[in-house]
Amino acid sequence: MNTKYIALLLILPLFTVAIATNNYQEVDAAKSEGTDAPSRVGTKSYGSKTDHIVCGDKLCSEISGGKQAVEKPAVKTPVKTEKPSTKTPQPVEAEETEQALRLSRASVPATIPLHKGWYDGEPVYYIITDSSEQSHADTITKNQGWKVELAPPLANTPKAALSKTYIFTNGIKGDGIHGFQGEVFTSTPAQPETYSALTSHIHVTWNGDAKMLDSEEAILQAEEDGRVTLTELPVVINMPQVMWPSGQLPVKEDKTLTDETPYGGQQVLDIDTKKMTVTFVAHRGWGPDGRTIYYIVTDATPEMPAAMMGVASSPTSAALIANSAAVDLFQFGNGIKGAGPMGFQPGIAASAPGDTNYSPMWRISVIAWKDPSSASILETIGDINAKRKAGTIDVNLAGPMVGGDHIVNCPFIDPFQ
Repeated sequence: MNTKYIALLLILPLFTVAIATNNYQEVDAAKSEGTDAPSRVGTKSYGSKTDHIVCGDKLCSEISGGKQAVEKPAVKTPVKTEKPSTKTPQPVEAEETEQALRLSRASVPATIPLHKGWYDGEPVYYIITDSSEQSHADTITKNQGWKVELAPPLANTPKAALSKTYIFTNGIKGDGIHGFQGEVFTSTPAQPETYSALTSHIHVTWNGDAKMLDSEEAILQAEEDGRVTLTELPVVINMPQVMWPSGQLPVKEDKTLTDETPYGGQQVLDIDTKKMTVTFVAHRGWGPDGRTIYYIVTDATPEMPAAMMGVASSPTSAALIANSAAVDLFQFGNGIKGAGPMGFQPGIAASAPGDTNYSPMWRISVIAWKDPSSASILETIGDINAKRKAGTIDVNLAGPMVGGDHIVNCPFIDPFQ
């Protein structure tokens, strides 16, 4: 019994292996039958067998209209093509660019002390900027707290370009040059045939008790009566008038100054007779060696440029056109745009404060570039001479352009003192 049982156990594994081997052969045979195998979809039938069932990512039964709705031919949008233009392209003109020079602080305010004097019994307000003699320059500078420049050439001023002024050396205390009553003038801009900012001086000294004298007539009467002594002085002082009995220098309405503020119009920003100050526009330019200078404009001849600049007309200054009391100032009539009086680069002066030939009276010449497109910035008298020698500029007196000998009273000042 035991022997039979053991034999059966030995035969059973062999029988199991035989069955398994037969099953593997049947599976391999089914694979080899390909697409014709019963209930099998071959690889060549993928899509074609289900294309009536599946429409994209959905069943066709879920779509209205079924398969046919999906297979509607796509409507092609026609592509619009533009016909080539038959117009001839027009050339684009390049914008003409102008050279320009913008100086920093080209125009700045300059506040100057006012003085009160007299003309024919009425008040005159004026400034003092230059003296032909050092001691008067120093005295006035100290008294008014604002620098008066030494201008030796003014001593050469002909009588035709001078007006007479009386200065008191004693008597009633006041705002005069020597600390006494105000000066007495013999003309104002209302008398253009005799007015000049350049004044010759006569000292008035009281011989006894003093009283106010406010006209030339009263002074001459006092001399005749022996109450005063008159002494002529060899000194010329630049004393431009700002206000006079029948008028004044015009004041700018727009008091804002920029680097592009127009040169002409008016030269005064404010006149304050309570604080006794006047504020001018100070213009920037170049001295003979290229140093920066500032100047104000107070009067000029002939009348046309004086009116354009908004200053007093002073025909008597024409007597300086060939006199050493006037110095050359070169302005530009074309070339590089800038803050100069003609709209081009600022001018160049033949002298500046501190030079032995400095004068506030300027003989104006105009520089014109023969080819404005080739203009360059000139800063010194040497630059002008070099360009003139090279034949690239013309330099001419401005007189023929403005209708008469052109002299301008332009005291050079320090606007920042």
